[in-house]
Amino acid sequence: MKERLPLRVLPVQFQDGDQIGTPSTAEVDVVALERDLCDVVKGEVRFDSGARAMYAHDASIYRQVPIGIVAPLDGDDVVRILQVARKHGAPIVPRGAGTSIPGQVGNIALCIDFSKHMNKVLELDSERQIARVQPGATKDAIDKAAAPHNLMFGPDPATHSRCTIGGMIGNDSGGPHSVLAGRTSQNLEAMDVLLYDGTRLTVSATPDHQLTRIIAAGGRAGEIYRRLRELRDRYADLIRERYPKVPRRVSGFALDALLDENGFHIARALAASEGTCALTLEATVRLVPKLPARALFVMGFDDIASAADHVPSVLAFKPMAVEGMERGLIDGMRKKGIPLEREDLLPKGNAWLLVEFGSQDYAESEASANRMADELGLTSKGVPCALISPQDQKYVWNVREAGLGATAFVPGESINHEGWEDTAVHPDQLGAYLREFKELMGRYEYRGTLYGHFGDGVVHVRLTFDLRSEEGIQKYKRFVQEGADLVHRHGGTLSGEHGDGQARGELLTREFGKELIPAFEQFKAIWDPDWKMNPGKIIAPDPIEDRLAEGPGFKEARPATHFAYPYDEGSFGHAVHRCVGAGVCRRVEGGTMCPSYMVTREEKHSTRGRARLLGEMLRGDLVKGGWQSEEVKSALDLCLACKGCRTDCPVRVDMATYKAEFLAHYYKGRLRPRHAYAFGLIHVWARLSSLMPRLVNFLLHAPGLSAFSKWMMGADQRRSIPRFAPQTFKSWFRGRKPVNAKGTRVVLWPDTFNNNFHPDTARAAVDVLEAAGFNVVVPMQDMCCGRPLYDYGMMAKAKKWLRHIIDVMQPEIEAGTPILVLEPSCATVFRDELLNLFPNDELAKKLSEQTFLLSEFLNQHAPGYEPPKLGKKAVVHGHCHHKAVMRMRDYEELLAKMGVAFSTLDSGCCGMAGAFGFEAGEHYEVAMKCGERVLLPAARETPPDTLLVADGFSCREQVLQSTGRMPLHLAEVLQMALSSQVAPEKTQSPGALTDAQS
Repeated sequence: MKERLPLRVLPVQFQDGDQIGTPSTAEVDVVALERDLCDVVKGEVRFDSGARAMYAHDASIYRQVPIGIVAPLDGDDVVRILQVARKHGAPIVPRGAGTSIPGQVGNIALCIDFSKHMNKVLELDSERQIARVQPGATKDAIDKAAAPHNLMFGPDPATHSRCTIGGMIGNDSGGPHSVLAGRTSQNLEAMDVLLYDGTRLTVSATPDHQLTRIIAAGGRAGEIYRRLRELRDRYADLIRERYPKVPRRVSGFALDALLDENGFHIARALAASEGTCALTLEATVRLVPKLPARALFVMGFDDIASAADHVPSVLAFKPMAVEGMERGLIDGMRKKGIPLEREDLLPKGNAWLLVEFGSQDYAESEASANRMADELGLTSKGVPCALISPQDQKYVWNVREAGLGATAFVPGESINHEGWEDTAVHPDQLGAYLREFKELMGRYEYRGTLYGHFGDGVVHVRLTFDLRSEEGIQKYKRFVQEGADLVHRHGGTLSGEHGDGQARGELLTREFGKELIPAFEQFKAIWDPDWKMNPGKIIAPDPIEDRLAEGPGFKEARPATHFAYPYDEGSFGHAVHRCVGAGVCRRVEGGTMCPSYMVTREEKHSTRGRARLLGEMLRGDLVKGGWQSEEVKSALDLCLACKGCRTDCPVRVDMATYKAEFLAHYYKGRLRPRHAYAFGLIHVWARLSSLMPRLVNFLLHAPGLSAFSKWMMGADQRRSIPRFAPQTFKSWFRGRKPVNAKGTRVVLWPDTFNNNFHPDTARAAVDVLEAAGFNVVVPMQDMCCGRPLYDYGMMAKAKKWLRHIIDVMQPEIEAGTPILVLEPSCATVFRDELLNLFPNDELAKKLSEQTFLLSEFLNQHAPGYEPPKLGKKAVVHGHCHHKAVMRMRDYEELLAKMGVAFSTLDSGCCGMAGAFGFEAGEHYEVAMKCGERVLLPAARETPPDTLLVADGFSCREQVLQSTGRMPLHLAEVLQMALSSQVAPEKTQSPGALTDAQS
């Protein structure tokens, strides 16, 4: 039962007699608070332990469990939330994407999540180049709305796909192109804000006549403006003197926005206030023209400080971005197995400057880059340089943008942390500052890779702090104090991008001096005299070392597991704590991760939410029940096990594996639901059905019987169960005469799906391989990789089946025979799960190395192979496992060699995801929403004379059952090309629906 929750309230006395808070400890009646919120809020109210556990973390080193979470439907909902909060004395913390790094969106408070519903672009005026948006609208959503007008919102932090405008205002975010576009505050025109006491204001720049009128009108608005003017007049000279003279300063309150020369711009003064003063209900932001034609010039240096020395001279040529990075980014990517394509594009060096120029015409951008190189005499000075071609720029930017992913959780290295990651100095001071900062790191024996927005003097780094021992934490605190003094000596700021939060609030005196801190206190008191808005941040801050997620005595849980977790020190606890909160899984467009979040917008259906819950499950104080936790079970229920997070997540959280692990323990000693046995054991049922396929098909599809069969299987009535083929592929192959007996031997794996449902695909593969001169063999023993077993946590059986495969296939494995797998999800079992279950088994390792998809084998391991030509167009959907584990490069290169003019859809997961989309109820609904994002509309729009290509069994079923069109497997496309060369008149129409497939 929920009880009264005590909240620590700090009394703070100010020069003018104002006081924040009370000397006593406040209490919140959580039961009554939740009840009253449920009565009036139109959106969601969540006080369960699972929701509170997920929202206890952001991307920082802290853990602060909120009282509860509300997701308001609109501005009026927010007004009602604050009315209830005031009644109960509950503090408030606003939240957008939850990616804040210094800990500003974590608090023991009522958390208001604006991202779920209040995420609209309300108005866009292309002539005035402004947009009016809700606080939960993402940077990418604004850009998407502005794109038809060749406009964009200028600031572009690395989190652009999911960061919200409310969060960007709260942090005053920038990004690599702030050299051109400035910070968020510099692109902020006006805001509709709500104060804790219920006051609602529209704030913007305030000319003197308007200021006089507002003050004269009196009331709460008049009081706020009067006191802000008095604050400005009292501290104006000190603000001008003490504020760092750097391009990017987001530490402290933006009191400089109140100065006469800055137009008494209250909206901009509230930027970077981190929700400590007011809530943003709407914002009007400025848009800037897009500069699509970009030239990227890269310079190589021996060290990062030498690269920084060149920044001031580079800035004279007015580039739109100047980024710096150390070789450690590349080393980290290599150690983590992150694909590093085209490293050869980078000039020689241990550190690089990336300088980007932009315009409407590429020739103009290229000319600017060349002019810079010539006038700086880079060649004569021996500086290695490269002008990157437009088609190759993405490869170089991928390295720079991999910063967090490349430097966090690097195998064989100590765990590193946020906590000192975005100081900024003037670009003129950058080289000197970095040399001293490197020396400071050395003295403290901390390691980290430096990178950042060097054009604005911003430096990012994760350092190897020990946050699990008292000694390590005190050492960390001494380091940041000494680092703050170093930054101050160079005229810099503690934060040029991420804000203060808890990690830097305590250090502000070192940056601004004791004389300015009272001005910050009074600014806070003007807006929030009751100390209810995100207390403990910026003013009267919580100590740096309080409420650490780890902290003294933290011990990583290491429960017994089925998987070995060889890349996580053999620890499930280490694995689930990979999540650093970056929130890439919260994007709603592009990539594969996370399909269920994309269609639900629910934190618990994101990879991050699930990882946080699993970590809290191991902690055990909030999420109880261990492996039997219903909160974790609920969060994992809509995980499609697509493996997208294995690649898309910057720190390689592998939720498909964690889900299989959890379900294995959850169902230990329990019966699973019907669909788990129907679909998880599909290989067993398929083998039996192959004995009488016509009878089984009749039982599954006859009127009346079909509905009952689907009910028995736990399948949704809106689905059609795939028909079993009249003859299995293995049966067909067994009756053939050997071909190319003296050719190179290859094993074609007869997976359950292509053997029993789509044997034409496997036959096509035989035709293609034999036409290429290979001796194709097919194992006839009863074997299955067990792919569906993982979806239902049947780990003991999965391991047994894999052991059987290793034993049976041992001669082929030892002979080094290539094993070709047509179903991508089956191939990934051999490439992924096999090594996680048998990490020390040499035969398992060899089997993994010898397993190939058809595209991989023909493109890389078939010397001299020239695919047949096929002058057709194609639309390609890549299986999510294929994209996550093997990538699509070989697939696309093979199609290009065939002369196929193709486009690959950025369609993510099809939604069917094995049996997920067959299951009744919410799974079906989510599956269809996933498919309707990109894949299904594209399939409907693909012309009949254009091939529709997809290799996955589930992908093909999703398209077939939703559009009536059956995609072709790559093997069938290759077979089509062979047939067209021999007898063009017999070529099947592309993507045609066959009788057997209908």
